[in-house]
Amino acid sequence: MRKEILTNLQYVDVLNEWDPFQLKNGSYETEIADVIQALHELNDCAKLAKRIQTIYEFSFEKLIPIHDCVKIAAELLVIKANETCSI
Repeated sequence: MRKEILTNLQYVDVLNEWDPFQLKNGSYETEIADVIQALHELNDCAKLAKRIQTIYEFSFEKLIPIHDCVKIAAELLVIKANETCSI
């Protein structure tokens, strides 16, 4: 369980640094929680990217370009893969 908590904290750090709408660190608590939930459900980069785009669009009524979402989804999935592959 401890490894999962550390992984979730890595997700939070990456998503806070991303800041797609330049709102300053800590302005995306709800969206970050939703993205982490999506990460637990999805392993496909394209599907995760679309979910990320939808989550942020729902909250901010602004569309993030899908290529930006794919980039962050790929980065998050690398963290997830490292967590699940470690001993």
